[in-house]
Amino acid sequence: MMEQLEKIEKRYREIDETLAQPEVATNLSQVQALAQERAGLEEVVAKYRKYKKVARELEDARSMQATGLDEEMTVLVKQEITSLETRLEGLTEELRQALVPKDPNDEKDIIMEIRAGTGGNEAALFAADLFRMYSRYAQSHGWKADVISTSESGIGGFKEIIFEVRGKGAFSRLKYESGVHRVQRVPVTEASGRIHTSTATVAVLPKAEEVDIDINPDDLKIDVFHSGGAGGQNVNKVATAIRVTHLPTGMVVVCQDERSQLQNKVKALSVLRTRLLDIERHKQEEEITSQRRSQVGTGERAEKIRTYNYPQDRISDHRINLTLHNLPRFMDGDIDGLIDTLATAEQSKQLEGQEV
Repeated sequence: MMEQLEKIEKRYREIDETLAQPEVATNLSQVQALAQERAGLEEVVAKYRKYKKVARELEDARSMQATGLDEEMTVLVKQEITSLETRLEGLTEELRQALVPKDPNDEKDIIMEIRAGTGGNEAALFAADLFRMYSRYAQSHGWKADVISTSESGIGGFKEIIFEVRGKGAFSRLKYESGVHRVQRVPVTEASGRIHTSTATVAVLPKAEEVDIDINPDDLKIDVFHSGGAGGQNVNKVATAIRVTHLPTGMVVVCQDERSQLQNKVKALSVLRTRLLDIERHKQEEEITSQRRSQVGTGERAEKIRTYNYPQDRISDHRINLTLHNLPRFMDGDIDGLIDTLATAEQSKQLEGQEV
């Protein structure tokens, strides 16, 4: 680890020296690139320099202890050594964590897709509950959640709902939610009071920008049609809904929640771009490893990641074998505690050098 830190500090000094050169100062693109790289190293370098300072102080204290001090000074030096050892241990752990590679998508906005799984109407109602939970969570963080498209069931649930969450660090927090969510409860339509088990799937995708993935306009088939469902005169009389088909993959995206063709087209293309980027991301991951070895990671959508048991007031996350209670508060968006634990588990795996 120390060898790696020395290389990072050396590179940091090299960047400072390069930025100080007059010929570089006039090259805006080079300055921006170097400044960005420097900013990415700054925190680690600051911690490493603090670590080296404390290590020197500890070495000096131990040398002083070996010189033969009087009783009073011996006690003081021992206390100083103990304090410095504790600080050094803490800084060592901070440096280990600082060296964990950061997900380049962590600061991105996201597109979430929730779909009812097994369980019919109850699964659709559960999908609506999950959407409410994530909406409340986004609100508590000051993020903006906008619905892109919905397919409603007859009793107030969602067969499918796709929405965007915009806010700093949205992907870093919500990426752990990808997977199959299972609910165990008595449906409102169940007269006999029997507990049913239903599922909903959640996909969390880092939102792709135009620079992330290029789409050939010739690969798109765009259809305009009248929106269905409630929405007033504009929805009923004007063809504003957009269906975009990506011909090479056959992927279809429909957006009809906005009141203009242009707004729906922009949102539909955003979803398409994000899904295509996700496909590329998974291809790259498959090239690195043929199987997922971490309990926490990108969250395979076929995996059951969590169970919500209403009769027992219990939430169980199966990836880290964690059980929590107070389900009503959890479903109201108070999920930070679980996300913190998942993030810590992922970081521990990375620190151990295992693939995630």
